[in-house]
Amino acid sequence: MDVTVQDNPERRRFELLVDGEVAGFADYRVRDGILVIVHSEVDPARRGQGLGNVLAEQTLDTLRERGEKIVPACPFFAHYVSEHHEYDAMLVD
Repeated sequence: MDVTVQDNPERRRFELLVDGEVAGFADYRVRDGILVIVHSEVDPARRGQGLGNVLAEQTLDTLRERGEKIVPACPFFAHYVSEHHEYDAMLVD
């Protein structure tokens, strides 16, 4: 199984691709130079495989590499960040 995450700026979301097919996404909005992650989901048929964690990790790693500041408004991303303190420096109150 080939799993990647890529930014799709036209749709304002990061897409989780499994074998080339979109299996999940994380929607975002940019406000005042801050990226707000507003919603994420994984295809119900793909749940239980850890793909949500892959989506969160790769999305956050990409944003950190870009030097982005974020607000994880999505409950899943907020929980993920609360357990992975390596992303603390990216957070905006």
